[in-house]
Amino acid sequence: MTNSTQIQLASRPRGWPTHENFRTVSVELPELSDGEIRVANEFISVDPYMRGRMNEGRSYIPPFELDETMTGGAVGRVVESLSEDHPVGAVVLHDQGWRDIAQGPARQFRVVAELEGVPNSAHLGILGTTGLTAYVGLMHIAKFRSGDSVFVSGAAGSVGSAVGQIARLGGASKVIGSAGSADKVATAVERYGFDAALNYREGPVRKLLREYFGDQDGEGIDVYFDNVGGDHLEAALDLMNDEGRIANCGAISSYNATERTPGPDNLWLMITRRLTMQGFTINKQMGHYNEFITKVGPWVASGELVFDETVVEGIDNTVDAFLALMKGANVGKMVVKV
Repeated sequence: MTNSTQIQLASRPRGWPTHENFRTVSVELPELSDGEIRVANEFISVDPYMRGRMNEGRSYIPPFELDETMTGGAVGRVVESLSEDHPVGAVVLHDQGWRDIAQGPARQFRVVAELEGVPNSAHLGILGTTGLTAYVGLMHIAKFRSGDSVFVSGAAGSVGSAVGQIARLGGASKVIGSAGSADKVATAVERYGFDAALNYREGPVRKLLREYFGDQDGEGIDVYFDNVGGDHLEAALDLMNDEGRIANCGAISSYNATERTPGPDNLWLMITRRLTMQGFTINKQMGHYNEFITKVGPWVASGELVFDETVVEGIDNTVDAFLALMKGANVGKMVVKV
């Protein structure tokens, strides 16, 4: 028999999650049935959206169940197969993360290509839903056009860094980011090609952002890609140009709040400046995948679009990786190398 080390949600966090909210168990896997495969995970993903799934209540995706193994993106190699389309040795992408061994019907696993010089973990990041989120949010939700000025919160994160680069490669007139440390600000500019970035820990974002976009009557923002919400959204609204577009991808500033937070105090600008603000979730946008991979894949292969990963070693350190992610300890995509 094969045992799988798996991580379950033991209790629902209130505020910041802690180790006490999780437990690690060993699960004995049954023999494969016809059409099933078994996969040794190589990398698993931890992502901010997972914090929302730890809460009860209706959302765009069902919450994690208590005392059940959590799920999430993972990439691994087939080690046993009863499916002709998924041979032993094939690399597959799937959603049975938070464990070292996964198995199930082959249709739940998508075979992906191994690219020379590119780690398989990229299928969880720049070549997977992370990159797709950046591309769809910028191009289809915010309707980016060449010449637009762009502001991106979370600029050193996996999605934000991709957004900034895609905007730059698409002909943006200006790409400004925000990040939470001097090192991340430097990374956004020097590695990801942002024109400039602000450190939001150095003062009110509303004040800091004006340095890059001028006063309310000056040059402003055409596109805001929002990963943070809160004070970043308020600051961006102040400086949006007429008919500007906002793509709401995340609101990490409020994910661990224990009380309801007030909304922006300047939402009336949506009316007077004829702004468009739209939220989106990538699970409803998978129809754009072929367009995305056709456009972005060559940029990754050529090195025009770079990506970084923060890699935590060991399945037993998955919770540590997730907690570190929620505190902004990652540069680029946070993954666990199983």
